[in-house]
Amino acid sequence: MTHVDVLIVGAGVSGIGFAHHLRERFPGQSFVILDAQDNRGGTWWTHRYPGVRSDSDLFTYGYRFKPWRGPAIAAGGEILSYLDEVIAEDDLAGHIRYHHQVTAASWSTADRRWTVEVTRVDTGERLRYTASFLMMCQGYYNHANPYKPKWEGMDRFQGVIVHPQQWPEDLDLTGKHVIVIGSGATAATLIPAIAGKAEHVTMLQRSPSYYFAPPVTDELAEQLRALDIPEEWTHEILRRKFMAQTTMLARMSAESPDELHAFLVESVRPLLPEGFDVEKHLTPHYRPWQQRIAIVPDGDLFAALREGSASIVTDTIETFTEHGIRVSSGAEIPADIVVSATGFNMSLFGDVAFAVDGEPVDFTGRVTWRGIMISGVPNMAYIFGYFRHSWTLRVDLVSDLLIRLMANMADKGATMVAPALRPEDKDMPLLPFADPENFNSGYVMRSQHLLFRRGDREPWTHLLELEQEQEILPKADLDDGTLVYR
Repeated sequence: MTHVDVLIVGAGVSGIGFAHHLRERFPGQSFVILDAQDNRGGTWWTHRYPGVRSDSDLFTYGYRFKPWRGPAIAAGGEILSYLDEVIAEDDLAGHIRYHHQVTAASWSTADRRWTVEVTRVDTGERLRYTASFLMMCQGYYNHANPYKPKWEGMDRFQGVIVHPQQWPEDLDLTGKHVIVIGSGATAATLIPAIAGKAEHVTMLQRSPSYYFAPPVTDELAEQLRALDIPEEWTHEILRRKFMAQTTMLARMSAESPDELHAFLVESVRPLLPEGFDVEKHLTPHYRPWQQRIAIVPDGDLFAALREGSASIVTDTIETFTEHGIRVSSGAEIPADIVVSATGFNMSLFGDVAFAVDGEPVDFTGRVTWRGIMISGVPNMAYIFGYFRHSWTLRVDLVSDLLIRLMANMADKGATMVAPALRPEDKDMPLLPFADPENFNSGYVMRSQHLLFRRGDREPWTHLLELEQEQEILPKADLDDGTLVYR
């Protein structure tokens, strides 16, 4: 058994970022980072399909404390290298334990500590850690079980069916006809990366998605880097630029969605082949940013369409055949390889079994506190990023608040803190995790019944926008009666 002050679950962007803030503010605190994978990076380590890249700019996806020096949109390997630099600079490598899968976490009020059960996935060994504070930074992907719909006839298809999350290293695309099912960020990333290798790639979508095609090289970034100014200044200027740009688009999605819809659709029209049916293939039927907007750097997806190496079919699947997919219109699309870019399944806190004082925790009956802690669960916090802005912007903001919370506990001499509903909150309706009118991507809607709830008032809400939380979180009153210290 190993005891630490803080146990961090997840060695991805969230876990590494929080570890930096913890070391900076409380250098004497002992901590360890556990990760079930065999290396760092989370999504950037497990997602190895061709072309994998960020779908938000790296000036904001990079940490506040670590300037990003590359292009605005970066490949997965570049992001891993950036994380490696943070690990080296903060001397975190000795604190990370790979192959360590957390299976259960039990809180004891009498002992004021978490007992965490761990399985070594490489050896099968069972381990136990105890911790005074538990940080869940595992993200929301179920890395082992991506979303794989079942279609009629899949068993008779004579080709290969793959999911991007489980991309085979030896998959040969040369001369092959490939169908990519889906139209989101994964499909938009994958198709231009493989279009030059395969004989032809067809994007088969049930309905269109929104796309935004910024340049790979940011003009302001190039101008600033040509000047003899500190790198930190360049980084901060670019962060503010991209934050403002995304904030403007997010505001438009709520206040003038028709205008934003027209902007997004019309901005890609000049990049398409002559005569392309924009209405059918690239005009979504939902409000902008109810689902993520897919980033297409330099319009590379549309370049593949112009060159004829890729095409789009908008239809529903009737059945797989021996040599392809027949859609509802009756047409059969030939395929040697089908890629199911159909999204992922969410995993609530890594599917860890939680208990408090011997009682199993049913998160579906509990409510979030500012999207950071859960009612009635002591000394446990989590990091969940933004849907519209870069995930990492919230890593920094949440870390700031939690460091302030830990300092507040120390000042009070408290060894335990848990959110609790005030008398005026007792009859508060517990709403679903996400409001479909705000955000309704398939992976969220499929998981609503498994997730914790939100309230209809502060501080029991979450999924706010960056501009709101930049004001709310730094000023959040940690002694307003919604946190109980003991």
